[in-house]
Order: sequence, then structure tokens, then C-alpha cells
Amino acid sequence: MTTDFSAGPQTTQLWDRVRPIVEQIENLPFLGQLAAGSLDVNAFTNYIVQDGIYLNGYAKAMSFLAAGANDRNEARFWASSAAEAISVEEEMHGELLADPRLAAAHDELVSSGAGFKASPTTLGYVSFLVATAASRSYGEGVAGVLPCFWVYAHMGKVLVERAGQMSADHPYRTWVQTYDSPEFDESTRQAVQLLEQELTNAPAEVAAQMRATFEQACVYELHFWASAHAMQDWDAGVFVPKS
Repeated sequence: MTTDFSAGPQTTQLWDRVRPIVEQIENLPFLGQLAAGSLDVNAFTNYIVQDGIYLNGYAKAMSFLAAGANDRNEARFWASSAAEAISVEEEMHGELLADPRLAAAHDELVSSGAGFKASPTTLGYVSFLVATAASRSYGEGVAGVLPCFWVYAHMGKVLVERAGQMSADHPYRTWVQTYDSPEFDESTRQAVQLLEQELTNAPAEVAAQMRATFEQACVYELHFWASAHAMQDWDAGVFVPKS
């Protein structure tokens, strides 16, 4: 199984740096159950709803990168990626919700009032990406959006390997196959190459901030899946400080 999308020494080192986070993602019960097809339909539907909210913000962050890029080809890449994030999400979610089981769970979630509200983790992740792309350096913005490409491309292959030959009635087959495709791999390689260039050319202090931004976004990737599985909402409960 090949999941190395590194484009040079800078991104190789960066992926090695976040490997412990990636391993935590690989070991999430959410993804293990997803591969097996045993994931609770309500948890997956909650993930799909939160993912739709996230992708709208993610597209906005990439639009800021398109506006901030000095290279025309880079601007074109981010603009097309922003548009594709929305179109792929709409198409994939439409196919998934054509499944009566997922459609019923989706309707129940929406009727509960939680269907179109970002969870605390979703709001935090989106706010982080948009603020970084809009107000920090171009390189930091690239570092922020890259984990969504790279981690998803990696996990798509991990999940396909775990799932083996998915049956036609595997409930999450569409999702898994979307993120294990030559087209998504190529987009990931292009995005990684852009970060490799930015890290290579950046002053040491800026490069350090880019690496920190990339790592923070990887942590958000971990918590995004975990919080969807936990059906995270805005019920604060009672905060008990550690002794």
C-alpha cells in the first residue's frame, strides 16, 4: 500500500513529524467500524452533516489562497479545488443519502435541530483554516489546508485495504472510494508540492510556523472524526477541573 505523497525533504520530514497523530487517526473506532461497514448509521450521518458544513468553510479558505497566490497556476489550482470541494461533497452526499437507512437518519438529525449547526470541533477547525488563510502568510495558509488533502488520501487507502473487496451493499462504499481515487491522489500531490516549495523558500521562522500550522490542522483532523462519532454538540455539561 503506497501512501507516501511527500514531494521532497521538507514534506517528508513534516509527514514523519505528524506520524503519531496519523496513527491515532488510523486507530479511531470510527474508521475501523467504517471499514467494516458496522459503524452506527446515526454517527456516520452526523459525520456527513458536519463534513458538509466543514467543506463550505474549507472552500472559503482555499478561495483566500487563490486570491493570495502570486503564481497564476497556483491560483487556478486553489480556485478549482475550492469549487471541486463543494461539487464532490454535494454529489457524494447525494449518493449516500439515496440509501434509505442514511436518509432516515439524516431526516431525524435535521428534525432534531442539530442538522445544520456546526459542532464545537467543526466550528473551531473551520475558523482556524479561514483565519489562517485570510490573515497569515500564504505559506501558512497552504500548510493549514493541506492535511485535509493528505490525511484523507492516506486514510482512503488504509480503509480500502482494511475493507478488502467491499460488497455492493457495503453502506459506506461510496465514501471510501471517493477518497481512494487517482484524481484525488493527483490533487494531493499538487498540494503537497506547493507546500514543499513554500517550506524550501521560506525564512526559518516562517517555515517553523508553517510546520506548526500543519500539525495543528492534523490534530483537528483527528478530533473531527472523533467528535462526529461522539455526536458532539453544544451541551457544555459540568466542567470538573483535574485535581
